[in-house]
Amino acid sequence: MQTASPDLEARDLKACIAMMQGGSKTFFAASRLLPVRVRCASIALYAFCRVADDLVDEGGDVEANLSILRQRLDLIYAGTPADLVEDHALSLVVQQCQLPRVLLDALLEGFAWDNGGRRYATIEDLHGYGARVAGTVGAMMCWIMGPRLGLTLARACELGVAMQLTNIARDVGEDARNGRLYLPLQWLQEAGIDATQWLANPESTPAIKRVTARLLDEADRLYARAQCGIAELPPDCRAAILAASTIYGEIGHQLRREGLDSVSHRTVVSTTRKMVLLAGAWTQANWITTKADQPPPLDAIAFLVDGCAAEMEERTRVKFFPNRAMPQRVEWVFGLLERLENAKRGRLPEGHTV
Repeated sequence: MQTASPDLEARDLKACIAMMQGGSKTFFAASRLLPVRVRCASIALYAFCRVADDLVDEGGDVEANLSILRQRLDLIYAGTPADLVEDHALSLVVQQCQLPRVLLDALLEGFAWDNGGRRYATIEDLHGYGARVAGTVGAMMCWIMGPRLGLTLARACELGVAMQLTNIARDVGEDARNGRLYLPLQWLQEAGIDATQWLANPESTPAIKRVTARLLDEADRLYARAQCGIAELPPDCRAAILAASTIYGEIGHQLRREGLDSVSHRTVVSTTRKMVLLAGAWTQANWITTKADQPPPLDAIAFLVDGCAAEMEERTRVKFFPNRAMPQRVEWVFGLLERLENAKRGRLPEGHTV
């Protein structure tokens, strides 16, 4: 089992912060509102996810890179991480929070989908992609903060999916120029767009704008659902997650204000606007509420929620009742009864306990 000195942990954390500052500015800004008990773990989690994404994206043999990442996870969950800053940091999070591995395995699966050039026929199929590359991160953040019940985890996953849909809507042109297409093929067909022809010559047309608007509407629907999950978080965590949700949602609002053209340019939310939204999240966080009649989780995230529950159950079973074969269990029960009877009669053998 890994043990780390305070100096090592501080060094690892500093390096992880540098990775986050150079990556997601939205996540970094929102993380400043997190309590210290959660902030360090979230930064460590982000750093590993960032490095893993970069490793898979750098080219070469994708399957080999994914195999390396799975081996690194094996070592992390064994408590003997590779001598890498992000692995040491994540291993501490795994130990302290008992983070379910199903979430990280699903994240790697999403990376594999990305590099396989997969396309998505329906919005439900796209939900499945979003669940892996972003819903997993939402669930891990929720787990680190404390709530581990199914419906709260589901809302956290859906927030991640909403953010991913926003990313896709913002990056339609950039993705197309890289040969990638994430918009649901069914929606493109309904808008009269031939996906292959458009990808060969991506232009901002009224039809592609309608599809982009439709995707933003779906993201907004999921942001609204996620509000109930934010209300279930510990009070000292709500502002940060509300800020992240609001800032990402603002990307979609800004894209609409700019005419829904995400082919010719990339929409950016200004730093000033982000600061206003951060302040608003800080004041509004304590006013959001949950609902008794919440909708069921998206079908695409059920495997994540169920997987977390199964891992918790397995840990409990292993911890409190050894996985003996049935004859051994029967023998153990009869032995226990015999020891209890002997103890009652004062005949417990020396050195034995019930």
